[in-house]
Amino acid sequence: MRDKLMPDMVTALKEAGLADGMAISFHHHMRNGDHVLNAVLEAAAAMGVKDLTLVASSVFPVHQPLIEHIKNGVVRAIDTNYMSGPVAQAVSHGLLETPVIFRSHGGRPRALREGSRSVDIACMAAPTVDRMGNVSGILGPSACGSLGYAVPDAECARHVIAITDTYLDKPLERVSIPHDRVNSIVRLDSIGDPKGIVSGSTSMTRDPVALAIARKAAAAIRASGLLKDGFNFQTGAGGASLATAQYLREDMIRQKVRGGFLLGGITKYLVDMLEEGLFEAIYDVQCFDLAAVESIGRNKAHQEISADTYANPSRRSCVDYLDVVLLGASEVDVNFNVNVHTDSNGIIIGGSGGHNDAAAGAAMTIIVAPLIRARLPIVVDQCTTITTPGKTVDVLVTERGIAVNPARPDLADRFRAAGLDVRSIEELRALALSIAGEPRKVAFTDRVVGRVEYRDGTIIDAIYMPA
Repeated sequence: MRDKLMPDMVTALKEAGLADGMAISFHHHMRNGDHVLNAVLEAAAAMGVKDLTLVASSVFPVHQPLIEHIKNGVVRAIDTNYMSGPVAQAVSHGLLETPVIFRSHGGRPRALREGSRSVDIACMAAPTVDRMGNVSGILGPSACGSLGYAVPDAECARHVIAITDTYLDKPLERVSIPHDRVNSIVRLDSIGDPKGIVSGSTSMTRDPVALAIARKAAAAIRASGLLKDGFNFQTGAGGASLATAQYLREDMIRQKVRGGFLLGGITKYLVDMLEEGLFEAIYDVQCFDLAAVESIGRNKAHQEISADTYANPSRRSCVDYLDVVLLGASEVDVNFNVNVHTDSNGIIIGGSGGHNDAAAGAAMTIIVAPLIRARLPIVVDQCTTITTPGKTVDVLVTERGIAVNPARPDLADRFRAAGLDVRSIEELRALALSIAGEPRKVAFTDRVVGRVEYRDGTIIDAIYMPA
């Protein structure tokens, strides 16, 4: 079909054969600025379609209209890597009859490739599309940079709809998704607000506790022996993680270390390190701010990669070459298991994303977290929900000390030799309790509202509805 441009969303969905019970997918590079998921579901509801499975790589607060589509029977099930905001709260309290399946950023493309998760129609937010159907994420008013999470969907779905607000008659010079993966095109007034890409904590912290954690984490990296030429690094976008990256930058300049690649959700702070010559390349599956979007459009060393290349466990992916990854936590238990799915009340607040992927691949996985948050101990006897198994976590850095997994005595010895404050995780747990006291136990029903799938496809935990 030479003319792929459809007159409207309903026509495109009819052309794709949308019917009751199908699975439709979305990617989340527009983050909390996304307009596409809501627009597609509105069209599906107008068609009278029911019992859809929503395969969205993430669900954000902007997707609140999804609640009504679930109540009205348009959506029956959700398969996602991350969920926050009103939908997450409603799901926590039993909105869906079917438990949400939570995957990792690497587990999702694995499932799509092996066929354990099929997609009938991929609805792709496409910042710029040419008349052949080639897609770019770096051009147009809704530019979001890398489209890495959309690649497996485009390659595995039965039918792919590119939904854009910028349609070109001339061919694109740089292509994120090629035309042979796109079946039809729909034009909207706007596919999203790029300012919504910057959602959550993506700015440098001034919090003294977070800065203390960052200094200790940077000292742990120095002492590990891993900070040398060719050093590969991933960090999250939280305040302590970004501050650690800045202390690491100072260490690299002082020691004249030139790293290999930077990985993960990319921010201005990592772009700056690339442009200063501290790293050879950025491998970017998702831009976390507009500086990263601008960089990937002009710098050849800032490279777009797919979710497969980033973290698919069924192939050799970038996370397997990481030296150090910095990750956050809502809870860490005495066996070094980590929770980033639920809060202290058992309410869903996120999901693995690349958390358990990067932890599994890195030579050293560091969890950075305050010992106490909102007057509650972060170190607990048992995590409410296990996101990342303790066997893949090496170090916990808090403002009150550093705990090393007993499976890594080599790191404990290096840290002590460097004069770092190394304590057992049980000591940190006892210290937290002496300050904050034992929190009340949260009661749960026996109803499962979510299942946590590990990156290899095994179910490692269930999320229960609070009582």
